Amino acid sequence: MRILRRFMRPSTRAFFDAADEAGKNWYEKIHGYCYARWPYLYIGVATGSRKLAALLTLPLSLWVCRRNPPFPGKGDERPSFADSYHGKPMPLEDATRLVTLNRSVHMPDLEHVVPYAQAREIILRNPERIVLLDCPCRVVRKNPCLPLDVCLIIGDPVASFILDHQPERAREITPEEAVRVLKETDERGNVHHAFFKEAMLGRFYAICNCCSCCCGAMQAQRNGIPMLCSSGYAAQVDAERCVGCGNCTKYCQFDALRLEDGLVHVTGDCMGCGVCVSKCPKDALSLVRAPERGTPLQVERLEDLENSSK
Repeated sequence: MRILRRFMRPSTRAFFDAADEAGKNWYEKIHGYCYARWPYLYIGVATGSRKLAALLTLPLSLWVCRRNPPFPGKGDERPSFADSYHGKPMPLEDATRLVTLNRSVHMPDLEHVVPYAQAREIILRNPERIVLLDCPCRVVRKNPCLPLDVCLIIGDPVASFILDHQPERAREITPEEAVRVLKETDERGNVHHAFFKEAMLGRFYAICNCCSCCCGAMQAQRNGIPMLCSSGYAAQVDAERCVGCGNCTKYCQFDALRLEDGLVHVTGDCMGCGVCVSKCPKDALSLVRAPERGTPLQVERLEDLENSSK
């Protein structure tokens, strides 16, 4: 492998060097390379959108599922697929903070924030390096929602790798442009997810801003694969302000709002993304902390807590 790296692109070499530093094994390195090198093929196979490709890559898919089964049986101690690849919804304000960091971050274990067996680190290098990528989940759909360019890849080495290998579908943007993307997707009612993947160095690497009709993770969640964990918030209805117009229910990507007897009710499916809050013309919805649903992904606050415990 060391000899081969002499012939690799600098971004590829940097990815493998970071994988070595993170202690990743050969399977995780190859898996991560394939995922980042051919994301549209990977997601197309995973979502069932590319049936011929799924047939041709069946041995590789079985290999991945053997390591991380989508539906592990009772007593199966292998990390599940969701353990190795998952997202955490974030309100617009928290997502904005994440794309405007101007310093490196090293938070190696966030189990209380990202409650999975694997991939729960935030280790950001050059966080101001942000790449806007055409969303693989949307690209592989026959009639995708638009626009396509809604995925934010944050920090090296992943941002440089994606930019280098997806030149026709990716471009580098400033943190200010990233904030604009977040605001525009929020206005469209899209959910901001921070994504973590074991094959992507076991850490946070992207914010996906997508919808339930296109997002593979949201669809997996509905089909019993728990790829998403709560933001740590929940929507709350002010009964005195709510007029029962139902506008918020049209935008809820998790189908967690019900209009009954002229009043909106929040169900247990709420993930605390906050999309509904800005869609209420009467300001009857708000986000409140829900400690039983985990800890929000707020880097500065998490760092303060970590420092105070030392």
